Amino acid sequence: MTKVGETAYIVYDTESVADGALLSRVKYAGEELSPADALARFDEESPSKKPGQSAFVPVTFQVPVGIGVARVDSNFRLLDLVALDAPEFRPAEMVKAFWKGVEVYTSASLVDFNGRGFDLPLLSLSAFRFGISCPRYFSDSDRWGFRYRFTAKHIDLMEWLTEYGAFRLNGGLNLLAKVLGKPGKMGTSGGDVAELYAAGKVQEINDYCLHDVLDTYFVFLRTRVLTGDLPLEDEQRLVADAKEWLAARVETTPALAQYLENFGAWEAEPFV
Repeated sequence: MTKVGETAYIVYDTESVADGALLSRVKYAGEELSPADALARFDEESPSKKPGQSAFVPVTFQVPVGIGVARVDSNFRLLDLVALDAPEFRPAEMVKAFWKGVEVYTSASLVDFNGRGFDLPLLSLSAFRFGISCPRYFSDSDRWGFRYRFTAKHIDLMEWLTEYGAFRLNGGLNLLAKVLGKPGKMGTSGGDVAELYAAGKVQEINDYCLHDVLDTYFVFLRTRVLTGDLPLEDEQRLVADAKEWLAARVETTPALAQYLENFGAWEAEPFV
């Protein structure tokens, strides 16, 4: 059994849907719009909507419906992978479990992709909504704690790779994963989550979330090669070990089967 102290990194991802009822109360106060009508109205009025796509509802109106977490040790080995509050996937319980993990694993840093721009605001506002405490994260006593931009306690891989916002990373996590031969997007993307949720396919949402967690983990490994914390040959050994680790858990976590079917080898040569 893994000891608490062995967890050095919490690699995670979230999936969310818009709270139409909250949108109605805040943006269309007094108009008594139904949640569905409020969302439709927002979509119609959005000036930034792309053709053929729904308008993105700001994170302030979002509620998590999937949280995937991988625990990783100080040698960058994969220790655990879980969709929180499975199979019920209740928003309050998922959020509570996430913040409990941050509190319990006292030496762990958070690792994500665009977490500072979306996932952490989502989880922080959800903690506010549900009344959930996490002193390790929210305390102001630590000058270099999680909530400061340049800190080792939170590694936002998108910020790190873009020199903290100096350029736009076109392709995002999907591109980086595919550069490494990992699955990336496999037919489902964040834009599909609302439709899946409306159809009651919450398990499918959380399967997709776990896939993103794994892509984030493998991208994280390669960034540690860049920092010199992980020799390339050790990174490749960790990738092979992780593949075996995942294969051994397909029976208990069926979502891993699709990921492994699309698990490729790293090919560094361009134009291949």
